[in-house]
Formats: sequence, structure tokens, C-alpha cells
Amino acid sequence: MVKRSYFLSLVCSILFSYCCSANHTNRKDTLYAAELKPYGRFELTKQKDLELITSAVHFGFSYSGTSCTIYAYINDANGHNYLQYELDGQYQKRIKVDGGFVQPITLNASKNGQHTIEIYKATEATTGPIFIQKIAGKNIHAIKPSDAPLIEFIGNSITCGALSDTSEVKCGQGVYLDQHNAYYAYGPRVTRALHTNFILSSVSGIGIYRTWNMDNPGMPQVYEKARLTTDDTTLWNFKMYSPKIVSIALGTNDMSHGDGVHARQPFDSAVFIKDYISFVQLVKSKYPKATIVLLSSPMINGDERILLQSCLAAVKQNIDALYPLSKPVALFFFQPMNPHGCSYHPSVEDHAVLAQELIPFFKGLLNQ
Repeated sequence: MVKRSYFLSLVCSILFSYCCSANHTNRKDTLYAAELKPYGRFELTKQKDLELITSAVHFGFSYSGTSCTIYAYINDANGHNYLQYELDGQYQKRIKVDGGFVQPITLNASKNGQHTIEIYKATEATTGPIFIQKIAGKNIHAIKPSDAPLIEFIGNSITCGALSDTSEVKCGQGVYLDQHNAYYAYGPRVTRALHTNFILSSVSGIGIYRTWNMDNPGMPQVYEKARLTTDDTTLWNFKMYSPKIVSIALGTNDMSHGDGVHARQPFDSAVFIKDYISFVQLVKSKYPKATIVLLSSPMINGDERILLQSCLAAVKQNIDALYPLSKPVALFFFQPMNPHGCSYHPSVEDHAVLAQELIPFFKGLLNQ
């Protein structure tokens, strides 16, 4: 009888320990970077830290209580960069990440309870990556992205949301990335309104066959590189995502008059059309089922606006003829805009106007 009682006591003790262990496992206090589920262009480092590369690449998580802490860093010891975030579906603010150390960033909620956080990279790939090491919080779990349709937005500084946010650093002050706000760029605004996913593949100053002040590179030279730079040796894995729509907004910088320092030839429409056709073919080779959309530029007016629109129409005509069994290329021409951001760029408020123009257009494409 004593032996039986001892055996039952031992079994109960083991079961109790197992239950406590299982309960502890379900209530995590640390979420390591490799456990996150980012959306956009990213890499995991050899140390299993998360490298956030492109504009508005993002990830989500939930936690309990009133606060959580993100451990982030950048490689440039003398530099800085920016994240931004949503709390329970509401946009909060940008967060400055200083160089030189792993920075603990505490995010607070006004009420105790269960909360969700969505973290975005505010800046573009060419401003450098932001690394996430881990996130600490009570009962913390990664959130899986939805299975909603995906729109990829390819473009330049406008698509990046560059020079749009002067709420903290005014025009002419700080450095280039200080006015970046990818969250409020037109692309993410459109997708939030339509409840779709998005990726921004955008580079400030870039065009189809040249940049705003130099003869190269154009988007075709960097698009396949993971970090959208010519010197990057890592190729992006295009099998990662399958967009329903790929939006391309290029041409503003091809038509730029330059900086007055570097020699600048007049805009060559024949080269632009030829290289644009080749680039669309490259995109179609990555995403053969996607609808391709060509956007004009809200920053170009007058005769140049008419010229750009005619070039885009020519690209569409050629691609539709080359791929008669595919969905036809869609065109969208913005209304001319007098922008209120820095250096003749759209402001955060201007991006809301651009998004409102685009929302019904993309809604129609999604319903096809």
C-alpha cells in the first residue's frame, strides 16, 4: 500500500511539473529575431538577427501588459536611422535608432491588457539596414502576415516616402533620411484602404535608364539585388512572394534636368521606352501572373507630362503585343501636383491625395 501511494505521488508530481513547463512555454517573455515573420525585403544575419532592408518592410507581434522592449541597432556607429510603429492598429510615431550600440526601445500602452504592435522601417534600402536582435515582453508572440493579395510598388523617392515628413526635422536640416516616412507613402496608404499586403521596392533618385543627375544606374541594374544597390552580391529570392499587382512608377528622374554639375544629355524617349520594355519583361519573368501597372509622375507638368504619358502608352502597346495571352498592362496618370514636402517632393498630406486617386483604380484591378 505504501509503495502504491508513493507511485501515485510520483506520477502526480511529474504531471504537475509537465503542466507547469507547458504553461511556461506558452507564455514567452522573449521573442528572438529569427522567430519574427517579416514582410518585405529582409535577411537573417549569421547571428540570426533580422536585417530590415527596404522601405516599410514590417513585422508584427502581440504582448500582454503595458509595455514591451525592442532591441535594435545599426552598423554605422556615427549614424542613425528610423523605425515607426502601430499600436493596436493606430499609427504612433517614428523611432530614432542611434548607432554604436544595441538600443533598447520601450513601447508603452496606456492601458494594461493584450496589445498588438506592427513595426515598420521608415527609410529606404540605400539609407542602410536596421537590425532587430530580440523583443522582450510578457506573453509575447509573433503575428503571421495575412493571406491577402499583394501589391508590389516599384519606384523612386516618391514611392519611398522620402522628404515627406517635416514634423520632427524641417526641410534643409539634418540629413536626407530625417524626413523619410514610408508608412505614409501612397503605396502603403492604398493597401491599408484595400486591406491588401504590400512591398516597396524603391530607390531615391532612380529612373529606368539613369538617375536624377547621373547616367546610371537605373532600376533594371538594382532590382534583382536584395539591397537594391549595384555593389550588393546577394540576389533577392523572388519566390518569396507572389504579387497580384506590380505597380511601376519611374520616369521622374529620367526626365530630370540634373544638378548643374554633372553633364546631362536631354531625355531620350527612344532609350527610355526600350529600357522600360526590357524592365517590364524582367518583372514578368519573376511574376508571370501579376498585372503590371505603369504610373505616371505627379511631379511632371506641361509638355514633359504629355511626353512621359506617351512613352508609357508606347511601353504598354509593346508589352501587350509581346504577351497577347497575359493580362494587359494597366496605365494610370496622376493629376499634376504642387508638392509641399522638401525639395519638390510630396508631403505626408500630399501622399494622402495621391492614394485617394489610386484607391478606386487598384480596387478595380483587384476585382478582375
